[in-house]
Amino acid sequence: MLRHFISTELRLCALALLLHAGALLAQPDPASYGVQVEAGNIVQVRAWLDAGLDPDYLADHIGTGLMIAAWQGDIAMMELLVARGADVDKENALGERALMHAAWRGHVDAVKWLLARGARIDNDAMRWSPLHYAAFAGHGDVAALLLDRGADINARSPNGSSALMMAVYEGQEQMVRQLIARGADRGIRNDRGDGALEWAFKFQRLSIARLVAAPQDFVAAANLPKSQWGEPVRSQPAPAAGPGAAAPDPAGAMSGQIEDLMKIRSVLASRGMTGAASKLDRRIAALRAQRARAGRDATPAAVFEISASRSAPGDQKARLIFETDGPPP
Repeated sequence: MLRHFISTELRLCALALLLHAGALLAQPDPASYGVQVEAGNIVQVRAWLDAGLDPDYLADHIGTGLMIAAWQGDIAMMELLVARGADVDKENALGERALMHAAWRGHVDAVKWLLARGARIDNDAMRWSPLHYAAFAGHGDVAALLLDRGADINARSPNGSSALMMAVYEGQEQMVRQLIARGADRGIRNDRGDGALEWAFKFQRLSIARLVAAPQDFVAAANLPKSQWGEPVRSQPAPAAGPGAAAPDPAGAMSGQIEDLMKIRSVLASRGMTGAASKLDRRIAALRAQRARAGRDATPAAVFEISASRSAPGDQKARLIFETDGPPP
């Protein structure tokens, strides 16, 4: 009787082990894969790779396992995936690579590790670069490392913005100082004619404005009316065309800017960065209102207000608020 009991127990244990092995080896869905890589579950990821999983398999967000590991700064997971053939320069649907994710998150060791394995430090012309991402997030140590390794300090984004401009845009004053000290071109303008000085005044960052402009240029800019720079939140009336001049197309320009911001917001939301995404919601809403006024200059502008709970960012509410012609409150 005892022998029969022990035999049954052994069979059950063997069956449990077989079932567990089957679960380990089953090919994951994108969501499950992303969760396990983010959790640092090397045992599970190794089992999937042993069973034939593509080392560049895409998770449901961020990108490949290597991109997720770089985002997390998980060098052990990065070592496993690259040893199994993961491409260090593989791009996701947004054109991002593992090095860009590590730079955005400020993981210096992960950046060093990827560079040591041949990751490209720059991108093609007119594309986001790892330095853009480091500057945007204010990671000075990563920016210094990239520049020391030869990164193009004046690389241009798809709309022509430089890393210095991105630092100004986000109010990263120390990063602005660092890039200027390294020789960043303060006069670069994007394809909408905006540069570091314009963005500094637009977002009322006077200390940064003094850094990016010569004294006489700063004084000249400071003497311009506030409406010259626009408001980062509230809408402004469309500029009137001068006598004999062709009417500008502010609505078209704003549509392009809204499209760019929507792409950035999508990335932030996919990373769970709800606070930053909420800030962009307000900027996008204001630009939509400004565009509406530009197209209907005789009618009141409307502010498209978006609200969401931080605990439930997907549960959003929206409403239109029409402004009067009087001064803002």
